[in-house]
Amino acid sequence: SGESLFDRNPVLDCCGGLNNVDYSQIFQIARWEHRTRGLTRLFGGPNTACYSLGILILLLNVYRSHSITVAMKGQPRWEALDNALVYYAGAALMAIGSLFVISSFLTLGFSGTFLGDYFGILMDQKVTGFPFNVMDNPMYWGSTANYLSLALIKKMIIFYYYPKLMKYQFYLQNLYQQISL
Repeated sequence: SGESLFDRNPVLDCCGGLNNVDYSQIFQIARWEHRTRGLTRLFGGPNTACYSLGILILLLNVYRSHSITVAMKGQPRWEALDNALVYYAGAALMAIGSLFVISSFLTLGFSGTFLGDYFGILMDQKVTGFPFNVMDNPMYWGSTANYLSLALIKKMIIFYYYPKLMKYQFYLQNLYQQISL
């Protein structure tokens, strides 16, 4: 029809495109790497392979965030959230969530954050400092807090439910990983 891929408007799901990115496939790739070392051979070493997969994960996250932003623009506002207290609560929640995400990344490093253990890149010892001494999975909880804070700041009804969907997805991913081990 002469229409390019870029001329079409993608249909976003209720999660702002989350269903367009299947993160379980990343874990399948990581498990395959752990069994075969195929990516390590392809990229000439475990660090290069891990960084390449990490960059792919980052790009998928950028795509997901863009999809969420596009989907947010079309959502109705909830007037009950239209006050300064809710806005500042959202801003505070964003600061706390970002603190957990950024400190987790700084504590784990790039390969610790992006599946380095599947490439044989292990930390010298178990991480027990901040933020891991405050809660389990601080990067997950921090990013969930960031999405909820966006819902509060933008006064979005649909994005109030988004963190609940993220929690459900995280639960299912962990269950899937435990079953496949």
